[in-house]
Amino acid sequence: MANTFGNIFKITTYGESHGRAIGVIIDGCPAGCKIDEEFIQREMNRRRPGQSAITTSRDEEDRVEILSGVFNSMTLGSPLHMMILNKDQRSEDYEKNRDAFRPSHADFTYFEKYGIRDYRGGGRSSARETACRVAAGAIAKQILMTKGIAIFGYVSKVGKMRLDKSYENLDLTKTYENAIRCPDEEMAAKFIQHIEEVKSTGDSVGGIVTCVIKKLPAGLGEPIYDKFHAALGSAMLSINAVHGFEYGSGFAGTDLLGSEHNDAFIQTPEGVVTKTNHSGGIQGGITNGMDVYFNVAFKPTSTIAKPQKTINQLGESIDLENIGRHDPCVLPRAVTVVEAMAALVAIDMLLANKLATWQ
Repeated sequence: MANTFGNIFKITTYGESHGRAIGVIIDGCPAGCKIDEEFIQREMNRRRPGQSAITTSRDEEDRVEILSGVFNSMTLGSPLHMMILNKDQRSEDYEKNRDAFRPSHADFTYFEKYGIRDYRGGGRSSARETACRVAAGAIAKQILMTKGIAIFGYVSKVGKMRLDKSYENLDLTKTYENAIRCPDEEMAAKFIQHIEEVKSTGDSVGGIVTCVIKKLPAGLGEPIYDKFHAALGSAMLSINAVHGFEYGSGFAGTDLLGSEHNDAFIQTPEGVVTKTNHSGGIQGGITNGMDVYFNVAFKPTSTIAKPQKTINQLGESIDLENIGRHDPCVLPRAVTVVEAMAALVAIDMLLANKLATWQ
């Protein structure tokens, strides 16, 4: 089972949804980086379950304990181990459906591959694992901040409702001021109302998280098999419930002519920039110094309160009624996960770039 992400700044996550603990080990973190544990906890709180009426009612503290790799608030260069105890499991909720293959979950595929599965909340396939990514991403973010690099994610679409504003016209510092994680107050209220309406019917809804990485230097990524956008896409598509990824103009770029889509270069006192940014800050798989922006599509939560038809491990047709707690929409908590994975890609590429030339 592949549990490691990254080439130089590597993270390995462990644990199951209803196990004693989950955690992450970072290998390849440079020594001498200042670490603020309060910053890590703030990031965890943004993803934490049970934080609002539009998230799961599972109430985990998600307190991070650093077990190794940090001394006197500085990284040592050795493996950095962070552990998070699970404290609000209700495994008994899953006993009734222990043999059921829940529709659009990983129950069937996991069982087919391994011949065994932890039916309690999805076990290893649960999005509970993403808490580990956020913890690791918080370390990466702090290192990136010393280079002036900032990452902003926000919810731009819920169901069929879309925020039709560019990130350039939004105050992204306001994203976390509401439960849905949308910097536009008017649209945020509409998003929340829609999620509450869907939740009241026992159903779920999906949408899109938009993210932008600012102040990345030009030159990150490789021109062939380790393109920056390929690594970014791999990172995003590894997140639970993600069904799509696009960067820059994305699929909408197919509507344009080459003369309309090309980004003209301009020399400024600050350096080379492009007049437009249809490329999304990446050309030939390598960053060009402009903002890297992208969209991540999340499907509706698979666990719903409505009765469904399915089969069990014996192949028998059964009626399924889900009892466990779940998010009616994953987007509010997914924003921080998207930011974390973007940070992990960025720090890995920055470290790799140090090996690109011999000077």
